[in-house]
Amino acid sequence: MSVTVSSPAVRSFHVSRSPHKTIYRPRVIMSAVRSSDSLGVAPILTKLQKDCATPLPVLRHVADAMADDMRAGLAVDGGSDLKMILSYVDTLPTGNEKGLFYALDLGGTNFRVLRVQLGGKEERVVATEFEQVSIPPELMFATSEELFDFIASALGKFAQKEGGNFELQQGRTREIGFTFSFPVKQTSIRTGILIKWTKGFAVSGTAGKDVVACLNEAMERRGMDMQVSALVNDTVGTLAGARYWDDDAMVAVILGTGTNACYVERVDAIPKLTKRMSKSPITIVNTEWGAFSNGLPLTEFDREMDAESINPGEQASIIDSKCENFFSSYTWYHTVSSWSFLLSYFLMKIFEKTISGMYLGEIVRRVLVKMSKVGGLFGGSYVPEKLVTPFVLRTPDICAMQQDTSRDLEAVESVLYDVAGVKSDLSARKTVVDICDTIAKRGGRLAGAGIVGILQKMEEDSKGLIFGKRAVVAMDGGLYEHYPQYRGYLQEAVTELLGSEISKNVVIEHSKDGSGIGAALLAAANSKYEHDY
Repeated sequence: MSVTVSSPAVRSFHVSRSPHKTIYRPRVIMSAVRSSDSLGVAPILTKLQKDCATPLPVLRHVADAMADDMRAGLAVDGGSDLKMILSYVDTLPTGNEKGLFYALDLGGTNFRVLRVQLGGKEERVVATEFEQVSIPPELMFATSEELFDFIASALGKFAQKEGGNFELQQGRTREIGFTFSFPVKQTSIRTGILIKWTKGFAVSGTAGKDVVACLNEAMERRGMDMQVSALVNDTVGTLAGARYWDDDAMVAVILGTGTNACYVERVDAIPKLTKRMSKSPITIVNTEWGAFSNGLPLTEFDREMDAESINPGEQASIIDSKCENFFSSYTWYHTVSSWSFLLSYFLMKIFEKTISGMYLGEIVRRVLVKMSKVGGLFGGSYVPEKLVTPFVLRTPDICAMQQDTSRDLEAVESVLYDVAGVKSDLSARKTVVDICDTIAKRGGRLAGAGIVGILQKMEEDSKGLIFGKRAVVAMDGGLYEHYPQYRGYLQEAVTELLGSEISKNVVIEHSKDGSGIGAALLAAANSKYEHDY
């Protein structure tokens, strides 16, 4: 496999494998926030653990409520917190696909182009190549034609480098799987009307138009022999990529900065689908499960974030572009003026706030602030100014602290001092690790309950055809990949809910970066050409 990369990857979640050996000692700036109480740390930690607790009855309620909300969302648009968006993907990869196909992943200020040569059942993926391209800031406020012309130009340059193991069958147009992570109303596998731009984009002349047509027209203007044959989102692409390798793949979940899930649904179980687009008995449904909110165990810190999120206007569209680089841009965390936008980002996405990487570190920070003010956690009545800065403590930071196995918790000491400006003794560091574990445990176990809710809904509708055989859940996202404790708690919850025997049939597999190749595979599966295999 040959891989070409033109710029660093975004949306990454990386924790160094080596321990922190050097503790940097920048000057600590203290704020004039004094303790007004002396309740101590222990009662705060005890209450936090109680409020975050996810015993089996809580997990069962969450799973049941998830299944109920799925049904309500499938019955009618707006029927529940879950949008249950129809993907119009009803032809999935089988492994028989052959030929050269492309993918374009547009989800923020960077986009990725990819090509894959498929060799059918015998050879499968013969070769892949990809490049990542940064969008110039001025094009985020340009016209629709200017933006799509730039994207088409980058695609064209990438296609010109085609060679080696890549060969287009004679007489065919290059087909693209288009991953478009902005709000669209999709009406078929090849059409999607843009509702509005988010993530800091304010491109004129696109809202209300078909984004597939916009890209196709841009490629035509440049005389390119390429066309979009599938429009998908990243979660659907992940499921398609997993299904290519394993026919038992039924669900895909993204757990990174944000979170989402999709699954294979029977068409006759979707009452709101009044017009059949094909004869296929199945389709993929995008749950948008981040908006789920029924029966979740919440703390005072979660509620504070919600209260502070109530800001006028549509600030979420501004912060989306920041979120894209959430785990890869250290400098941005220290931009104080940015935090209010973060607080407004997921106003209604309660489930996302409890399980995704965007928020775990921030919840821990808020707990530490209260413990400092009220309980003197760090040995005084002052709170370091850096610790008061929202989102200064990231989820990779709390993950790194949980990996510390040294006797004196040196990595914890380093993270607290370098990131939050906090001096700590061993007792305080142990408390911090307990807090990190409490928040990660709640997140992982709730995510596991959500997965069981989806499987449970599928099982009930199929009269025993899901739990009675092997079912694969494809997982992608840096949070799941790089946070072992979180990953363990997720699996633990699935096993508790399903029992040891049934849970053996539910295989949770990591599908690293499956959405990119998945989009190309969907382009192949939905090719306009007759398959010759």
